[in-house]
Amino acid sequence: MQAWRVHRNGEPSEVMELEETDRPTPGDGQVLLRVRAANINFPDALLCRGQYQVRPPLPFTPGVEICGETEDGRRVLATPALPHGGFAEYVVADEAALLPAPDTLDDAEAAALHIGYQTGWFGLHRRAHLQAGETLLVHAAAGGVGSAAVQLGKAAGATVIGVVGGPEKARIARELGCDVVIDRRSEDIVAVVKEATGGRGADVVYDPVGGDAYAKSVKCIAFEGRVVVVGFASGTIPAPGLNHALVKNYSIVGLHWGLYNTKDPAAVRACHDELTKLAAQGVIKPLISERVAMADAASAVQRVADGTSTGRIVVLPAGGAR
Repeated sequence: MQAWRVHRNGEPSEVMELEETDRPTPGDGQVLLRVRAANINFPDALLCRGQYQVRPPLPFTPGVEICGETEDGRRVLATPALPHGGFAEYVVADEAALLPAPDTLDDAEAAALHIGYQTGWFGLHRRAHLQAGETLLVHAAAGGVGSAAVQLGKAAGATVIGVVGGPEKARIARELGCDVVIDRRSEDIVAVVKEATGGRGADVVYDPVGGDAYAKSVKCIAFEGRVVVVGFASGTIPAPGLNHALVKNYSIVGLHWGLYNTKDPAAVRACHDELTKLAAQGVIKPLISERVAMADAASAVQRVADGTSTGRIVVLPAGGAR
């Protein structure tokens, strides 16, 4: 089969190599899946760089989520078992963790429903307890993780303020449903949030960026607000001033969605049922900006790494527009 493999750590476009290799062999409790679509996530770039919290042995294949097909023809969502990731024609995955692909989504959309939307749902509902009528501030609102949070925030009845970089991303954020859009390149995030909320600030902040995004968020957080720390796409991990959290009476909560797979798998399945319902109702729909052929995967991962992409880029091993 064909698979993209990483033999040394570095930038995705430099270290990912398309090779012919053997199909992976399922272990106990695992199944072999044919990859129908593999969604690109920022962690795939971090895996290539050797900066992710999980460091598979070299060589490995990146690709942390797919829509695949079982031997009996079922469409499923899966997180492939590294080092045999999803940018390949076949993967192995834990059978107990397979989730049915929603009928209302095509392969590319289904592949993008899993990690980003699960992260958004757990972050907003389990960690931040977002309530209808509250204000949600989403950083990188036009990106893969942020766009999911925007849609889920609107579904929960929140007023959503999206932060983006540049006019094209601002347009996409508006189309996603953001009530207010802030272009961080030309506008003052703190001033706009305070103006939009009558001086109160944001009740919940969804931050996959870190760095300056976090620093500005806590300057416009509401009384009893909650900052959900999702990741550090900026490359800078903030050092929170806990005295500031004390004085302003806000909470900082971390979210590592992958832990729920081992700590509370029933919650993951319940979340998937809820996401499937929302997708069937048309309330959420993954924003797929590009569907690329297998040969173009490395350059696509690099675009995600560089932060130049919007929504989700999905790799289709068979090359079709699924």
